[in-house]
Amino acid sequence: MSNANSRISYEDLAKNFNEVHPGLTNREAIEESNRCLYCYDAPCITACPTGIDIPTFIKKIASGNLKGSAKTIMTSNPIGASCARVCPTEELCEGACVLNHSTKPIMIGNLQRYATDWAIKNEQVLFRPGEKNGKKVAIVGGGPAGLSAARELGLLGYDVTIYEAEEKAGGLNTYGIVSFRLPQQISFWEVEQVERLDVKIKTNTRVGQDVAVEELLENYDAVILAIGMSKVPSLGIKGEELDGVYDAIDFVKETKTNPISDSLLGKKVVVIGAGNTAIDGATCSVRLGADNVKILYRRTIEEMTAYDFEYEFAKQDGVEFRWLTAPKQIIGDEQGRVKAIECIKMQLGEPGDDGRRRTVPVEGSEFTLDVDAVIKAIGQSRYTKLIEEFGLEHNGGVVKIDPDTFQTSNEKVFACGDVIFGKGQGEAMVVSAAQQGKETAYAIHQAIFGAVTETV
Repeated sequence: MSNANSRISYEDLAKNFNEVHPGLTNREAIEESNRCLYCYDAPCITACPTGIDIPTFIKKIASGNLKGSAKTIMTSNPIGASCARVCPTEELCEGACVLNHSTKPIMIGNLQRYATDWAIKNEQVLFRPGEKNGKKVAIVGGGPAGLSAARELGLLGYDVTIYEAEEKAGGLNTYGIVSFRLPQQISFWEVEQVERLDVKIKTNTRVGQDVAVEELLENYDAVILAIGMSKVPSLGIKGEELDGVYDAIDFVKETKTNPISDSLLGKKVVVIGAGNTAIDGATCSVRLGADNVKILYRRTIEEMTAYDFEYEFAKQDGVEFRWLTAPKQIIGDEQGRVKAIECIKMQLGEPGDDGRRRTVPVEGSEFTLDVDAVIKAIGQSRYTKLIEEFGLEHNGGVVKIDPDTFQTSNEKVFACGDVIFGKGQGEAMVVSAAQQGKETAYAIHQAIFGAVTETV
């Protein structure tokens, strides 16, 4: 342990990763649910990407029907317990609440968590498998999109197998969102709800390596590609190979799968990037005992992709933000460990093809920061090799689909989630991936049986 921080124990650091918000008490939930106006044509429903019947689930809380409330939520959103914690509700359902005009919006996210937490605590099984229809579907990837598709297909009677490369299913919700916002047991419960529908989940199984692409195409009536995204790409600067340079995705995953360590205790940390993953890397560093944490971003706060509530959360944790700042090189000591980072100031230029303003270095503005660790969080690369093994058309790893059917250039293969996000395909929210998974399942049902399934 660091001498300067010798009074901090491993137990103290581990407690830092307990869920930040305790959730509503019974009394608070009843009082809040009774504030709801139960609007007809409620705008909050329209604002929810999965179309949860929000007034109905809230009314069921008010009447004491918590199982009915949880089932209303989870019927529309197969990962509704996770979304209760990670959705940007102030931009979605709560932002549309009619009470915004007179008082404060209903705490929809907190009420959604209250109902689903009750279901988890009481080990509720909310759904039963549908009557088998004799058709088989393979899903590559067990994250939000894949799980949602599997849940709907299970209800429709399909024989569904999920192929998941990790040890556990759940994807981003299991491994990529910090524990103090989304504990793993929440994601595990959602996975169990899907497995209860006779969905088979083959973990530690990488398609293209442990099972051939051709095998899936031959043995299943349809295949869904829901593989998400891969590692953080290289910064392209000197010093990335040094000890103390981390991939933000792996960094967060480590805190969710292994005992909390004191490796950053008393250290200075810099995070490169300003998306939600960068915020997670920074706030994790604070909770691991880092003495100072800075986020460096080459653009301004207006271009930042992190949610507003994530930004505010990081500021409350004491994270510093350095705008219009880009890394130039990472400097190491004689032992090959990070000791500093050289940066350069940037200025905004004209917008590029994607609409985002380009940045231009300010000549002679270089400066150096003493740091002990650098966390890269500049987006994620894509599983281009696997996409090409399926023979699918794509644009830089973004799979091309028919927007109405989620069908790829191979009529037997459908795609949803992060693998189709980007380059004009919308914002990559967990809740949006869940809705896409549902819609993909309905599109497959339509393609195989000509049956129209009403989306919820």
